[in-house]
Amino acid sequence: MPHANNGGVSIRYEVDAADAGDPDEAVVFCGDVGLGAWQFGWQHAALAGPHTVITPETRGVGRSDAPPGPYAVEDLVGDVDAVCAAAGVRNAHLVGYGLGGMVALATALASSRPASLTVVGTPPSGGGYKPDAVWADPSDPAAVEGSLHGLLSADFREAHPDALPRIAEWRLAEDAGRETFEAHRAAVESFDVADRLYELTTPTLVVHGTDDAACPAPAAETLAGGLPRGELRAIEGARHLVGVEASAAVNDALVGWLAEHGTDTFSG
Repeated sequence: MPHANNGGVSIRYEVDAADAGDPDEAVVFCGDVGLGAWQFGWQHAALAGPHTVITPETRGVGRSDAPPGPYAVEDLVGDVDAVCAAAGVRNAHLVGYGLGGMVALATALASSRPASLTVVGTPPSGGGYKPDAVWADPSDPAAVEGSLHGLLSADFREAHPDALPRIAEWRLAEDAGRETFEAHRAAVESFDVADRLYELTTPTLVVHGTDDAACPAPAAETLAGGLPRGELRAIEGARHLVGVEASAAVNDALVGWLAEHGTDTFSG
């Protein structure tokens, strides 16, 4: 599997549907605090094929290097840029959850590479985010399954009782341990672009579950309202893992967003 190098830190990534669409353009996923690549499985299934999709493993997660923390969002921005360069991607549509959304926003402020952003459960500053509500120690199966009660709505859990043990199994296999979580938490806590949103002119879709406890809805409203080209898509009753429990609605929004903001749209 391919790896990219950022200042001696090796970041593993996967490329799916490499020949789809514009060869210089891809959808690139950016992960949440301590979570494995499983978190994007629902969106990956909808986007790979129509688009080339790149899924990096965030530093400290999976088979990417885990240098000592604390990390800063800028470190993770460098990792994403290294992955894009290694994969030959000139124009990236960044899709990020939580911390990954922060990385997407910071990447757009630092680089012209992003063609669009989609941020899910993401605030304009780390003070609007509660990392402890997202991560659970993968050495404790009961804690991992219990954490899903806060991340997925009661309606979803009742309608899909078999989903929780499946997701818990993926988390146990792929999520990061305590040391990486603390390094990621430091990146969240130091993040703040609230006073720079006016500079961020990249088209940005802000997706948010209205019952998200990890990143309460007012943070998404503030983010979308402060972005010159921000658009809020609120999913009623969904919690932080809105892309899981409301995958059809989120995927429809993403597919439409990418069709509207592909580079061919701008060149046409």
